[in-house]
Amino acid sequence: MKFGELPQNARQYINGRWDTGVTTGISHNPSDTREVVAEYARADRSQTELAIRAAAEAQPQWGYSTPQRRADVLDQIGSEILARKAELGLLLAREEGKTLPEAVAEVARAGQIFKFFAGEALRTPGESMASVRPGVHVDVSREPVGVVGIIAPWNFPLAIPAWKIAPALAYGNSVIFKPAELVPACGWALAEIISRAALPAGVFNLVMGSGREVGQTLVDSPRVQAISFTGSAATGERILQSAAARRAKVQLEMGGKNPLVVLADADLEQAVDCALQGAYFSTGQRCTASSRLIVEASVHDAFVARLRQRMASLKVGHAVDRDTQIGPVVDQSQLDENLAWIAIAKAEGAEHVVGGDLLKRPTPGHYMSPALFLAKPEHRVAREEVFGPIACVLRADNYEHALALANDTPFGLCAGICTTSLKHAMHFKRHAEVGMTMVNLPTAGVDYHVPFGGRKGSSYGPREQGRYAAEFYTTVKTGYMLA
Repeated sequence: MKFGELPQNARQYINGRWDTGVTTGISHNPSDTREVVAEYARADRSQTELAIRAAAEAQPQWGYSTPQRRADVLDQIGSEILARKAELGLLLAREEGKTLPEAVAEVARAGQIFKFFAGEALRTPGESMASVRPGVHVDVSREPVGVVGIIAPWNFPLAIPAWKIAPALAYGNSVIFKPAELVPACGWALAEIISRAALPAGVFNLVMGSGREVGQTLVDSPRVQAISFTGSAATGERILQSAAARRAKVQLEMGGKNPLVVLADADLEQAVDCALQGAYFSTGQRCTASSRLIVEASVHDAFVARLRQRMASLKVGHAVDRDTQIGPVVDQSQLDENLAWIAIAKAEGAEHVVGGDLLKRPTPGHYMSPALFLAKPEHRVAREEVFGPIACVLRADNYEHALALANDTPFGLCAGICTTSLKHAMHFKRHAEVGMTMVNLPTAGVDYHVPFGGRKGSSYGPREQGRYAAEFYTTVKTGYMLA
């Protein structure tokens, strides 16, 4: 396999070797469904068990390796990802449907994440302190958890695996990585880079296949000490119940219903920009997307009019076309679900403002126009996660009412506010029941070196990203010694 080669037949990577699967799957280009992006090997439970056994046997050697060795490996991975960002970005755009600039930016972020954790490998935290007893020394150190199962989603097929795999390896764990079946080529491309980074055989493994076979095997195996999952709330709940029953460590990111509050004193053009980018870019397929736009009554109509005007000018098309601003929906199943949400919103009485139509383009793909509704808090479209380019506007009487609406959700990932009032901005940051807040910024768009995660139904377990990742990927040991 040559440097820079992209997959035509992507295989499993188990115990340092490339292997076929039990069956074969195919991924298609959502911008042109005639194009096969990759054929990929699909594993079963027995192959997954082989990967788990290899990871368990290899982990002690990697866990006792020097921080410098781990740093060098991660830095090499990050450097190659960054050097190949144009090539990998094109692959990502073809397989997931993200516009080419967004795809290249995601690849760059994945490379930066690996480089960040190369540094963190050298900064693994610990403490040394005096005991309350004379002559006794106390130290607190962090050790790897062991074998980590990583189950990643399709919407960020390189960045999300990177922010799970990089800290797992940095802190001395071994990894079994299961990418989503919609994006196997992206998962394979990342694994192929990692496979050439001088890791001991078995420390990193790629196992592609279904959640029922591969995912459930990872969740149930007593040899897997930790599970990090990003995906739907329903699947996350099942993983938590199964893994917690055997006392495995669990980290879940399960989506959101993120509010963007627009107050009467906001810069309206800036607020519309925040709404447009947060709700519709990346085809709305982001857990941080602004699906609820909560607008103070005195500027409600003006905001809706400007947003509708801006939406009409958005270019929906092939992900790699230069003028495309919004790419296709990831696959037919997701498109059908989006159209079902359009029908539900209309049936429940939400006022349809614009969009939600199937679109024809020169190539056959999963294209739809971004949709906007005027809704009430009780409408399902205003309460349940809709993973697509669909947003609704809720009218608020004042700031206090807007805050109450923002918090009236079972989710708690991210919340934004557009205002020129420092008082309201600071109050919102303190009282929004979420893990992340944005002021005069889109809700979608986060940095890689700071914590990521939410509250309530959005997240479970320690935060992802930044130095807070150590909380999940390490375990704490306290040592006492008589001097």
